[in-house]
Amino acid sequence: MEHITKPNPCYCPVETTLELIGGKYKSLILWHLVNQTLRFSELKRRIPAATPKMLTQQLRELEASELIHREVYPVVPPKVEYSLTKLGESIIPLLRSMYDWGDYYLEQRGLESSCSMHGLHTPDKKS
Repeated sequence: MEHITKPNPCYCPVETTLELIGGKYKSLILWHLVNQTLRFSELKRRIPAATPKMLTQQLRELEASELIHREVYPVVPPKVEYSLTKLGESIIPLLRSMYDWGDYYLEQRGLESSCSMHGLHTPDKKS
């Protein structure tokens, strides 16, 4: 049987973005990697709800999407670090917007944010 494909496939940018960062912990992983390189154990501490298996799966998917880089050092015990790629860095403005909207939403409901911007506004925003 012949495989049928669309002659001109159309892609929705919103759907594509959600597929790339919409996993259970993907946005949080990207958020924590802004301006810093982290080891698996550091990510696990920052995202305690993630099981090691789920965190590993999400990291692999982000790496396959070329949003993060996984650096393995040839040492004993093994050392692995994660960082944003250039493509991954391009998502920082979206993460900022998500933070701002979430902060607004919490404020409208009289709730207080429990995380910080890690200084994300300083490079681009003028006070």
